[in-house]
Amino acid sequence: MKTNSYDVVIVGNGALGLSLALTLLKRKLRVALVGESHKPWAASTAAGAMLGCFGEVTSTLLKSQPGRLKHELAVRATALWDEWLHELNDISGVDDDLRVADGTIVINNTVGYSNLDDANFEAIRHSLVEYNEPFEDMDPSEVKWLKADSLSRPTKAMYIPKEHAVNSLKLLQKLESAFISLGGTLIAESGVKIDSNAGRVHALVLQSGERIISNKIVLAAGVKSQDLLDTVPDVAERIPRLVSGYGVSALVSTEGMPTLNNVIRTPNRAFACGLHVLPRSEGEVYIGATNVISPKAVDTPLIDDVIFLLECAHRQLRKDLATNGRITKLQVGNRPVSLDGFPLLGETDLNGLWIMTGTYRDGLTLSPYLSREMAKLICGEAADSDLEMFKPVRSPIQPLTREEVIQEAVEHMLATGYESDWRIPSGWHHHIEHNFFTEYENFAKNLDPVYTPPADLLVASTNNRSIMKILYKYYSAVKQFETV
Repeated sequence: MKTNSYDVVIVGNGALGLSLALTLLKRKLRVALVGESHKPWAASTAAGAMLGCFGEVTSTLLKSQPGRLKHELAVRATALWDEWLHELNDISGVDDDLRVADGTIVINNTVGYSNLDDANFEAIRHSLVEYNEPFEDMDPSEVKWLKADSLSRPTKAMYIPKEHAVNSLKLLQKLESAFISLGGTLIAESGVKIDSNAGRVHALVLQSGERIISNKIVLAAGVKSQDLLDTVPDVAERIPRLVSGYGVSALVSTEGMPTLNNVIRTPNRAFACGLHVLPRSEGEVYIGATNVISPKAVDTPLIDDVIFLLECAHRQLRKDLATNGRITKLQVGNRPVSLDGFPLLGETDLNGLWIMTGTYRDGLTLSPYLSREMAKLICGEAADSDLEMFKPVRSPIQPLTREEVIQEAVEHMLATGYESDWRIPSGWHHHIEHNFFTEYENFAKNLDPVYTPPADLLVASTNNRSIMKILYKYYSAVKQFETV
């Protein structure tokens, strides 16, 4: 018998939403999962799905308690993936391995800004040692698939054997199949409004006008979660707003080239997760990814971003990609970025309205861990107390000083220039760095005397008035609540 009443309604059918829905369903709850079947604006569908946390480490991430905790959550999640994939196979009855890469090779090459790349490469090593995680240094010439241009050659490399990757599309299909097989309800529509009554969530209104009744609704729709939050403005203004970290990736046919078995990536730089390539299917690789902060979700790639990605791949990975590689698909993803750069995890001020997003580049990696812990919270059980730091209703998390944020912004901008193959006359580097620093310093002072956005949002807001206005409005609202 069809019903429109559920114990829990989850909005968002990407990796996080599907994983939470499946976890709650295993607890014998009636669960509805809401989202359009083709998953527009999702991050998961365009992701390389590197199951790695150490390759994402940066020197600035490790400087603060919130940054170190964010990394720690990724470490915990990574440890769960073997069991999680095994469980998915058990539920589906199909014993296949969704992993497509045998470990990760991190390369440090001559393309980026040396101060940033060297520091991040060493930060990865430091974290591996701290967690007693196996790794080994390699001679870059031993990375057989790599055939970089001479001016872009790697100078260092390390192999992290436990940092795998999965086929993200097959993962989503398996999660959805498992959810349906256990009796979950898929609703292939968009939610457009949150209905509440007497301070408690009551229903989700669909685009068709149908109301899905539940006293527990979870927003796990990435950056599009903001649209639903905006239908309860008194709640939304106390939560760091979500913007998009829009990125482009490409699937490339590599017929006639050697078989790629590992992830190959650079450290994070140029506000992105580093250039990376990994196997996707037989004779095909995934190349990613760019990252541009946008006030709204993006569904088509800019030519500029496509050119940048492909030129980076051609110069830094394999010289013959341009002549032998064939693009089979261009993909666009929208990473959910909160205004302070940290996840939004927990219940809002509206009783029964939960959020699980703002994970930026880590959502898919974190999915086994967050689905487990969020399910505990939703069911009224004790969960990992570390999630408290990332509760949605909060003052902006400020992990770095303003000067540190500005310096990070400058270094990533310089890295962007070098990765774009710019050529600077002798003596001009200092002037460019000084002018960047002065511009961002003055802008930050004018934006707010107390709060400083993360480096990528700081730079984006200097170029985009919409993002600047979003930040200004949020900081103003925070101060009003802090004085109450």
